[in-house]
Amino acid sequence: MKRCAAVWLAGLLLFGAAAPVLAETVLEKISRTGVLTAGTRATSIPLAFINEKNEWIGFSIDLLEAIRARLERKLAKRIRLEKKEGTPTTNIPLMAKRTIDVEYGSMTYTRARDETVDFSINFFFTGTQLVVKKGSGIKGVADVAGKLVGAAKASTGEKNLRASQPKADVVLFPDHSAGLLALEQGRIVAYVSDGILLAGLIAKAKNPKDYEVLRDFLAKDPYACMVPENDSKWRDFVNHTFMELIDNGKCFELYEKWFGERGVVPYPMSEKVRNYMIMQSMPE
Repeated sequence: MKRCAAVWLAGLLLFGAAAPVLAETVLEKISRTGVLTAGTRATSIPLAFINEKNEWIGFSIDLLEAIRARLERKLAKRIRLEKKEGTPTTNIPLMAKRTIDVEYGSMTYTRARDETVDFSINFFFTGTQLVVKKGSGIKGVADVAGKLVGAAKASTGEKNLRASQPKADVVLFPDHSAGLLALEQGRIVAYVSDGILLAGLIAKAKNPKDYEVLRDFLAKDPYACMVPENDSKWRDFVNHTFMELIDNGKCFELYEKWFGERGVVPYPMSEKVRNYMIMQSMPE
């Protein structure tokens, strides 16, 4: 009997050692800690930025607040929103390590990024464009061949510029503000980024009338919320939060607040985009 018990115990210990440890889901983590940790941007006006009062504000910040509020209703407890500044270079590794629970800023949903992290449904649409000084003579991407053009490091702008004009001499910057400063100082002839981000940069520049955003898109830039890989319950929660905002019209009110005629950066939503947004909301 003792021998059988020893064999049984050894087997139990061996099985226990080999058994996989189930990873904590994002919802379980938030329920345990009472904190929603979000990656976002500090200079993506008007999606996510820090104002003169040192407050994080913007369209994406309002969407994060909507997720936080819905979490409180679901978990029946207070949830604190903790915001961490990041860029595509930093936020994707942080998400892969599950250091942050969600990223709402100005992240373009790409297939390459989708190999490492997951994404929600789209919440904003723009495209990659060039900004130049007025009177530069540059009319399109063909005109920057052999010239110095700025881009944010590891951004879709950098990728799309290299694909659209491989003869451009690309200069990388840590953020968009540094790139616009280089353009202002004449160290580059153009800067590339998402059209809405360029509009935001110019709106806050010393002399906005000095700049011109070229009309042609080098590529499309659909924004989505980034979430950890392989956590479908959390991705569903984020998606359903946004679907609720679409259904009750709140997302369009927020859009008007930040991008409307009297918004921080006017960027009208086309009827085509509005219809697509509505079609993303699935029936209950």
